[in-house]
Amino acid sequence: MSAPKKVVLAYSGGLDTSIILKWLQMEYGCEVVTFTADLGQGEELEPARKKAELLGIKPENIFIEDVREEFVRDFVFPMFRANALYEGLYLLGTSIARPLISKRLVEIAAETGADAVSHGATGKGNDQVRFELSAYALNPDIKVIAPWREWDLSSRTKLLDFAEKNQIPIAKDKRGEAPFSVDANLLHTSSEGKVLEDPAEMAPDYVYQRTVNPEDAPNTPEFIEVGFEKGDAVSINGEAMSPATILTKLNGLGGKHGIGRLDFVENRFVGMKSRGIYETPGGTVLLEAHRGIEQITLDSGAGHLKDSLMPRYAELIYNGFWFSPEREMLQAAIDKSQEHVTGTVTLKLYKGSAFCVARASDHSLYSEAHVTFEDDAGAYDQTDAAGFIQLNALRLKLLAARNRRLKG
Repeated sequence: MSAPKKVVLAYSGGLDTSIILKWLQMEYGCEVVTFTADLGQGEELEPARKKAELLGIKPENIFIEDVREEFVRDFVFPMFRANALYEGLYLLGTSIARPLISKRLVEIAAETGADAVSHGATGKGNDQVRFELSAYALNPDIKVIAPWREWDLSSRTKLLDFAEKNQIPIAKDKRGEAPFSVDANLLHTSSEGKVLEDPAEMAPDYVYQRTVNPEDAPNTPEFIEVGFEKGDAVSINGEAMSPATILTKLNGLGGKHGIGRLDFVENRFVGMKSRGIYETPGGTVLLEAHRGIEQITLDSGAGHLKDSLMPRYAELIYNGFWFSPEREMLQAAIDKSQEHVTGTVTLKLYKGSAFCVARASDHSLYSEAHVTFEDDAGAYDQTDAAGFIQLNALRLKLLAARNRRLKG
């Protein structure tokens, strides 16, 4: 790969990406553009601007953007229409943020005339795959620089030495080893490494940041109503809200009741297993609510097919194929299934769990006349069931007769 002339760096303002910024300048002698995304991680982002300026970045080359609404509207909500869970448990909070960051990196590269993008993901994890597959899907000619796969700064000591030699400010709390690493956005927090690496050891309480311990959650349940239109949440307790506002509100409600904790050993795309502690309070409540409204508005054939597609859809997102044709094909089918997923769901939040306790919709397929134990006024002829059973039993009868004959 020829040396890049201008690189757009996914920049958090933290120690690692500040070191990467300086390393790019020194290693390639290139101009660096920084992109810092507000994904709802809960951190003040203006210090990233000051840090970038301190490291010699021109003001016009510093991009700090609030992308929370786009994140929830165009990435989180489409994923939740599928009820996506990776390996049956993980709500994909980190996975779903990467394609948006990559999209903006590629767009900013086009806007600024940059010929390369760069990220701070290590060579052991999934994020390098997600960033780069997304970037190449959007611009097949873009160069991608992954410093962790190139440099010899292989230890914390070497990183700190590099920072000191190059006058990169080091926060006092960065001098010692952090007990674990954290990635956060509006959908979740992900904690990995160090004290969490041994899956045989319980995670310490201080790892959890967004949720109270369920045992310490309120002793009185809280009931909320979530409104849906075509599969997307549009209101809470009758108040219309934007996508990001809804997720923010659900995060507060879920966190207060200790909802959304997950201690998970997953299979990374690169081949190894890793243990993570995830907190997805709002997402966990949203999943339960979405399942609830689908129960009365989604036809059984469509619903069962959709459920069978979900593991493949979730795996595509986890592995970094958001911008692939197969994900888009599945999304089209999922979105078609949501045309009548409109109505309200009442949820009970209590001690670490969200329960759907009521659901209502003008698009409901639920017919009380057909399921009642009382007189159904001819809505359903129970004698029809006999022929239905006989037809479905025919092949089972033939199998049983054959097997009995062979045994005899």
